[in-house]
Amino acid sequence: MQADLILQSTAIFTSTGDETLAGAVAVTGGKIVYVGPVEGAGALKGPDTRVLDLGGSMLAPGFHDSHLHFFLSAIYDSPCVVFCEGRSEQDCVDALGPLAAVRPKEEWLVCHGWYHPLWADPREPSKQSLDAVYPDRPVAMTSGDLHTLWLNSKGLERLGLTSDSVPPEGGRYGKDENGQLTGLLYEAASDEALPKVFAFSEAETCSAYRAFVKKLNAQGITSVCDMSTMAGSGPDLVREDIYLRLQQAGQLTVRVHMFPTLLDDLSRPQWMRRTFTGETLRFCGVKQFSDGVSSTHTAYLKEPYSNAYFPGDRGCTVTPPETLRRLVLKAAQQGFPVRIHTIGDEAIHQALDYFEEARAKYGPLPAGQNCLEHLENFQPADIARLRELDVLAACQPPHMVLDPEGVERDLGPQRARYMWPFCTYERLGIKYAFGTDSPVVGIDSMNVLYDAVTRQSPVDGSPKGGWQPHEKITAAQALRAYTRGSAMAAGRLSELGTIEPGKLADLVVLDKNLLAIDPQEILSARVVMTLLGGEIVYQAD
Repeated sequence: MQADLILQSTAIFTSTGDETLAGAVAVTGGKIVYVGPVEGAGALKGPDTRVLDLGGSMLAPGFHDSHLHFFLSAIYDSPCVVFCEGRSEQDCVDALGPLAAVRPKEEWLVCHGWYHPLWADPREPSKQSLDAVYPDRPVAMTSGDLHTLWLNSKGLERLGLTSDSVPPEGGRYGKDENGQLTGLLYEAASDEALPKVFAFSEAETCSAYRAFVKKLNAQGITSVCDMSTMAGSGPDLVREDIYLRLQQAGQLTVRVHMFPTLLDDLSRPQWMRRTFTGETLRFCGVKQFSDGVSSTHTAYLKEPYSNAYFPGDRGCTVTPPETLRRLVLKAAQQGFPVRIHTIGDEAIHQALDYFEEARAKYGPLPAGQNCLEHLENFQPADIARLRELDVLAACQPPHMVLDPEGVERDLGPQRARYMWPFCTYERLGIKYAFGTDSPVVGIDSMNVLYDAVTRQSPVDGSPKGGWQPHEKITAAQALRAYTRGSAMAAGRLSELGTIEPGKLADLVVLDKNLLAIDPQEILSARVVMTLLGGEIVYQAD
């Protein structure tokens, strides 16, 4: 047998252990056929074999973002939307100016990224500031965590919302002391509105997807899990139609694993399971929401928030517990892997109860992997239950350094000790995977790894020594979570996630051996090359 490609490196990280090895990886027909000493690869070298000597550059499995929202990530990264985190409400209003100058006046002005807890005046915004500048065109401002939508009066009118409107289950319309709409839509109410706001043309959407695919490849990312954005019925922004168009044009150079919304009506997941079974585009399970986020006190807790908005403030559920239980059992009966958004400790506890009941009633999944998403705050005894119930923790390291002071303000120092417990996962043998939740944070691969290893902000290195430093992990452990762990989350460990014979040749080459450098140097590491099925899909200049 002649290899199509042989890659040689003194730093091959297979993601099966803690060390790198010197040797070669041979690829034939898009799959790895050999991993071992350079001499052994010689037998596979033929006249048409391409040999790449990478020297001391690190060769690793392609990175796999286990949780992102592809449509929103692509659109937010496109010319159709402006980004602004801002230091004030007015900053975000002002940021719309350049976009307003080029978008047709009948179309929505869309901004993403605001996060009021970090503003100088951390009060929530309202429609008044937008109305003052844009009284005659609809404006939509999505929060950085994607759980709140800020609209002007024209936007409310375009959506047909009034003070008498009834929000969807699990959602809320913000109202002032006079019962008038403030312009803020929370949780399921925001989710329901988003597809109507993002009414971009097919050409704009396809262009945004193509650009985002290239951006993923430039970060060494060869696989993603595209997660539903909503709990209720309606468009969940998992756009299989756009993926098919890109695939047919030969432009889908990342493997996409789709997780649409879990509803009582399972006809779409059933159709997708039959239809999308390929190596590049695949249906892998369903997604639901248990709760919201801590920053708006919508994450669901066992005990009240430390800075409670009112007596007994424990947050809330997005999907009623009995509804979520029923849906999990229904999915288990059909053999569908389920992934549930759970941030608060009581949301995690309840979701584990549902998985436990489903496992007792229907047995282990025939294929795939049940996962909990985010898992920011635990009741301590529930951590070990992840292993007992074979539930994977899908985590996003950049989230923990967005606002560490806010975490302790919301939950207090004792509960904060059980936030993002990566080292504990390792010690207890719990499956876990890394991703970004893009566009909540960007897809920068080195940020994901740096944050997990140092537990410090990539912006300024704070806090010194790392936040909750007892939960730091090694670079090897972080790489495994971002490759092997994410392949498990997608239910594809037999095909992806490690450098082993028989696996698809999805690989990334880095200019530095991350296992041999100081953790602070991780941020300066650079992706040199990305390969999908042995084909180069990105190469640095």
